[in-house]
Order: sequence, then C-alpha cells, then structure tokens
Amino acid sequence: MNFSKKNHEYKNKNRSVVSKKITVIFVCAFLSLGLNAQSFIGAWESYHTSENGDKLKSIVIFSEGYQVISTYDSITGKFISTEGGTWKLSGDTMTETAEFDSMHPERVGTEVSFQVFLNDSIMGIVGWDRKFKRIDNGEPGKLNGAWLMSGRVKDGQTQMNDTSRPRKTMKILSGTRFQWIAYNTETKQFMGTGGGTYTTTNSEYTENIEFFSRDDSRVGASLKFEFDLVDGNWHHSGLSSKGDPIYEIWSKRE
Repeated sequence: MNFSKKNHEYKNKNRSVVSKKITVIFVCAFLSLGLNAQSFIGAWESYHTSENGDKLKSIVIFSEGYQVISTYDSITGKFISTEGGTWKLSGDTMTETAEFDSMHPERVGTEVSFQVFLNDSIMGIVGWDRKFKRIDNGEPGKLNGAWLMSGRVKDGQTQMNDTSRPRKTMKILSGTRFQWIAYNTETKQFMGTGGGTYTTTNSEYTENIEFFSRDDSRVGASLKFEFDLVDGNWHHSGLSSKGDPIYEIWSKRE
C-alpha cells in the first residue's frame, strides 16, 4: 500500500472537513454580526386595520436602551395604546422589560424575550405577520435619545427632581419622531402620553402632535419652543399645549 498517498488523501479530507466547519462558523457569525451591525435605533411605522375597519398606525421608537410602541387612528389621531421600557439584543433575541403599558398595567416589571429580524428598512418579530418600515435611523435630530423630566424653572428659581423615583415623565426621540409618557413603575399607573414629529432648527424645537391620550382636539397642533443643551441637560421653554408658560429641564437616561 502507498502510505504516503493515503496520508496525503487523509490530510486533504481532514482539511476539507475543517474548512467546511470554519465556513459554517464564519457564516453564522456573519449573520449574527449583520443583525447587530444594522441598528434598531430610530423610528419605525406599521399600518393595519382594526376589527371595526379603522385604519391604525403603530410607531416604534428605539433609543439606546429604551423603546416605546404606540398605536393610534391614522386618520383622526385617536389614541389606542402605548407600552415600552428597556430593551437589549443578544444575537437575534430581543429582551424587553416593561416600564409602562396603558392597556395591560399588570405587565409592568415583567420581562419578555422574542426572536427578531432586521434589514436596513424592514424589521419585525419572527412569527408575527406585521412588519415595520424604517422612518429614520436616529438622524438628523439633535435630541434623539431617552430623557427624563428632571426639573423646572419657576419664578426664576430652579427646582430639580430625583429621576430615580417611581413617578416618571419620559420623552423619547428618534431623528424625526417624539413621544412623552407619564407613568409610575411602582403603582404601574399610566397617566398620559402624546407624540408625533419634531424638528430642531438652530435653538428652536417644534413638535407636531399626531396623538394625545388626554385630548384628541390637540391633534394637528404645532408647538414651538426654545431649547438649549446645558451641561448635557435639555432646557426647554415656551408655551404648553394649554397655552401656559413652561420651562422644563430634561436629563438623558443612562
């Protein structure tokens, strides 16, 4: 027998097996890397029809570590529901912990994991028919991220709040979308929310309201404010939706 030839064939076969294994590992790693490299950060939208035939719109906003999804009537702006909290991604598994849920408050504090998919313009949950189309990737907004109401200025006096307390007002922004939510993580109470599109031009911040849980008549209104970033905090002043003067301070969530 030609041991030299047999040994050569064995080495070639072994190299082929190792090569295939490396290829499989590389492809799996590449797919996992691809999902993580394509960021969920930004805003996403989806349209669907209710059982009553109403055309509904759902908006998801992802910032670093925080997310919210809201559904409202795409024609009238009538608010339907909102839920959100923290999120993290491991491979293609997303894990969310609820901080608020307007329809199911008992979910507050619970954690849920599910498999997701993502390409540059479409994302969704595996096994769920509804898909979301990308609106923006966190740009061009100067204020994208999750913020907590941390203080007010009244009569020239600055009053700061403890943002670690259960009662929170969060505002979460993508590059073009905004939403504020008032809630209590201890009592699981949802107090209200509103959202839509926004722009920042120089020192002017403008909100265009598309839904408002407390008063549908505010839908379609545009509110202009002066804003500035001072030591990392967002200073926000102008007139509220009721026409009252406000000066708010918001701190970035970590």
